[in-house]
Amino acid sequence: MRAVSRLAATTLVLFAFATGLADAQGTAPPASVQPGTPQAPARGDTYSSSEIVQTGHKFFGAISRDLAQLVEHAVSNWGQPNGYILGQEGGGAIVVGLRYGDGTLYTKNAGDRRVFWEGPSIGWDLGGEGARTMMLVYNLPSTDSVYRRFGGIDGSAYIVGGLGMTALTDGNIVVVPIRSGVGLRLGANVGYLKFTQRATWNPF
Repeated sequence: MRAVSRLAATTLVLFAFATGLADAQGTAPPASVQPGTPQAPARGDTYSSSEIVQTGHKFFGAISRDLAQLVEHAVSNWGQPNGYILGQEGGGAIVVGLRYGDGTLYTKNAGDRRVFWEGPSIGWDLGGEGARTMMLVYNLPSTDSVYRRFGGIDGSAYIVGGLGMTALTDGNIVVVPIRSGVGLRLGANVGYLKFTQRATWNPF
């Protein structure tokens, strides 16, 4: 898995990144969209809860029994997404963390795009993980708009069974990753994800 190989090559320099990551956190985008923000009515280009849950069941397999609860929680806060990403990622941390992933962005009427993501985190965070990841994407004006940095929304961590959910934002666009796997690492960490068109080793 490309994401895991990128992670393995950078694990040995986690501590060396500590100072740079601390500076990077100071420039992360503000979390301007909070849970509970009223959303516009669903349009024909959005995905219903049942569509997302059905796709997630196929994607996550046996551990997806709690997916509906996570999706309903996301919909109650941010409405219906107009895109979603299916992919895989690897991550690890010793206080300072790194995460790398790749997947495909799907939309109903704007086409699909290959995406890669990477990003740092800092906090009381220890361990490693490999996870299948579904990301719900809200208020995406175009497929190219996903290629940017998204900062974490405080207090958005939510865990049900073997799945965990967080939320990231940049302006009005909200990305809600739902992850499976060992070591969900949803604890007291802050950070961002940078989405790119090509794989890169640079998490900044």
